[in-house]
Amino acid sequence: MDLETTIGEGLVDIPGGTVVLRDEGTDRSWEVAVPAFRLAACTVTRELYRQVAGGTPVEGARRRMPVTDVSWRDAVRFCDRLSRAAGLRPCYSGGDDADAQDVVCDWDADGYRLPSEAEWEYACRAGSSGVRYGELEEIAWYRANSGGTVHEVGTRRPNAWGLYDTIGNVWEWCWDVYDPAVYGPYRVFRGGGAHDRSWGCRASSRRKSHPAFHIDDLGFRLARSR
Repeated sequence: MDLETTIGEGLVDIPGGTVVLRDEGTDRSWEVAVPAFRLAACTVTRELYRQVAGGTPVEGARRRMPVTDVSWRDAVRFCDRLSRAAGLRPCYSGGDDADAQDVVCDWDADGYRLPSEAEWEYACRAGSSGVRYGELEEIAWYRANSGGTVHEVGTRRPNAWGLYDTIGNVWEWCWDVYDPAVYGPYRVFRGGGAHDRSWGCRASSRRKSHPAFHIDDLGFRLARSR
C-alpha cells in the first residue's frame, strides 16, 4: 500500500531548516534544527484509516473527511500498520504501558510516523513568520466559517509548500510529550480545529492531552524521515 496512490495528494518533501517554538503559558522559547523530512499534504482521511485499520466502508464524500476521535495511541498504531502494509520498517516499539511512556520512535526507520512538534510548526509556517501563513478565511475551517462541523480535507488554500489544513479543520497529534515535569505523559497536538475561534488557529497554538484522549476535531498527519 502506498500513501501517494491511496489519498492522491501524497507526501511533500520538506527542506531542512530551523524553527523557534514558544510555550505561551511559560513564555519560554527554544530553537530546534529540523532535518529534511516528508509530510503528508493532508491529514489522514476516514477512507485511508478504514483501509488500514479495518471497519465499515466509508461512502461518498465522507471518504475524504479527516479521521477524528483517534487517540495518540491509535495514531501510532495506525502508522505502524501502514508501514507494514507498505513493506516499510515501522518506527515505533513499546506501547504496553497505559500512559504510553514506553513508546520509542526510531527516527531512522523508513516507515510512517507522527511529525515531531518542531517538524509540524516548521512545515506549517512554510517559511512564513507571521501568526499564520495566510488569511484565515482562505486557509482554514474554523468557528466563523465551518458551520460547526469538520470538512473534507484539501478544500482550503494550501501553504507555500503545498500542505492543506495545517491551520483549522482538525487538530493534529504530534510525537512530543508536552511537559513531563508538569503534565506527565500528555502529548502535544497542534493547529486548531473547526470549532475554534481565530485565537486557537495559529501556527504557534499548542494543546495537550493524555495519549488515550480522543475527540471529534482531533486527527493526525503522516510523516516520514528522509
